[in-house]
Amino acid sequence: MVSRRKIRLSDEIRAWLGALEALNPVRFIPVDNNIAVTSIYLPLGLNNDPADRIIVATAMQLNIPIVTTDAQIRAYPHVQTIW
Repeated sequence: MVSRRKIRLSDEIRAWLGALEALNPVRFIPVDNNIAVTSIYLPLGLNNDPADRIIVATAMQLNIPIVTTDAQIRAYPHVQTIW
């Protein structure tokens, strides 16, 4: 997203991620095999964007809501969203 100029960061990406990771409530979750497979076999109703599917599958695996303004993810009935 940074390289496509869809988001702008005030810092180099590694420094920005390091600062974000240092925040107490923030936790990075690696994409494991369960998340990857779940993203492929999601119930119908979500777009085919791989990033969206991985985000949704991760939230489903961890039973956590997604903070998003994305209308398609917000309309997907199999995950809770906040925003």
